[in-house]
Amino acid sequence: MIEKNLIVAFGGVSPEHEVSVLTAMQVMSALGNSTYTIVPLYITKSGRWLTGESLMDLSNFKELDTLEASAMSCSFVKDEAGRTFLKQQDAKGLFAKPRSFPVYAVVTAFHGSEGENGSFQGVCEMYNIPFTGSGVLASSVGMDKVKAKQLCEANNIPVTPSLDFYESDWDVHQKAILQEADLLGYPLVVKPCSLGSSIGVKKVDEEESLIEAIETAFRYDAHLLVEKAIHPLMEINCSVMGSTENCRASVCERPLGNTETLSFEDKYQSGGGADKGMASADRVIPADISDELTDTIRSLAVHTFKTFNAGGVARLDFLVNSETEEVYFNEINTIPGSFSFYLWEKNDLTFKDLMLELIDIAIKQHQAKNGRIRSYETNLLSEKAATGIKGLKGIK
Repeated sequence: MIEKNLIVAFGGVSPEHEVSVLTAMQVMSALGNSTYTIVPLYITKSGRWLTGESLMDLSNFKELDTLEASAMSCSFVKDEAGRTFLKQQDAKGLFAKPRSFPVYAVVTAFHGSEGENGSFQGVCEMYNIPFTGSGVLASSVGMDKVKAKQLCEANNIPVTPSLDFYESDWDVHQKAILQEADLLGYPLVVKPCSLGSSIGVKKVDEEESLIEAIETAFRYDAHLLVEKAIHPLMEINCSVMGSTENCRASVCERPLGNTETLSFEDKYQSGGGADKGMASADRVIPADISDELTDTIRSLAVHTFKTFNAGGVARLDFLVNSETEEVYFNEINTIPGSFSFYLWEKNDLTFKDLMLELIDIAIKQHQAKNGRIRSYETNLLSEKAATGIKGLKGIK
């Protein structure tokens, strides 16, 4: 019988670190009585890899220093047969020995930065282990708001007018950037290019506020996006699950907030409490919009999911002019908060069932990849070794 160790990876060097912890706790709770053995992989804010049972209790995260001291360092390793293990580098207790867990699959529960931008997904690819969610390409492009908009524009997915610039541009060409922003027309929305959860996002109505918002956003990212704000605005989100070849859309939701642009507090500190992650946010499900608009958004969500070559489950966020019902792509969340389970509940899919399906998708995708030829047998090196270093001239 295969030992099904399910690695739940979370935390990371990201402003959304705490949100990731909440999502991971939901996952481990939902799968606690499944056929899988849950093994936590917590990446600290400084980038350390830790594991241990203490990482499965949310209350322990109140004192991070104490928690990190109680956990064990770990890493991925391969044995001589090429199998991947999560190996403890140390052990706690006088007679304890470090353990190694054969990896069956990894649940990626990161949000933002290094965990969601394709870098951790690349590590999983290098170790040839199944992991939930999108691959390196969709994860990296989806995290970059500018590249995501460019991809959408190239595939006839409507986006709002915008401009982007780096901090070095702002230092030298501030006046020209402000003039270009003025041509877009206020109100405008300032966004860090590679963050989520509305961190650093600000809606502004005049130049002084724009400058202040830009200076604040540069604290989080060196690349900023300034977009023309939609007014009157209605935000509608839809989740898509599956693979590029076979995926389906959930019901739509209309998030509610204290401001027209949803804040971090609106998303995670309203409704039922922060310990519920994105599930705590106030929202209307299904969205109270027309059937025609619902069909348009669900169809556009599937098209966008496929365009990004996404996988697993993603949440597609759209901006809608509530008067004209014009729809614009806002962003794709390749690892949505709480895995958007609240949208799939309306399809009679529990959180546990959702996670089991995501793991099943990951395994099937991994098997399909490994069913292809992944190496090419050649005697090139033996031939070149015979001629020495001079024989390498001209090789491309």
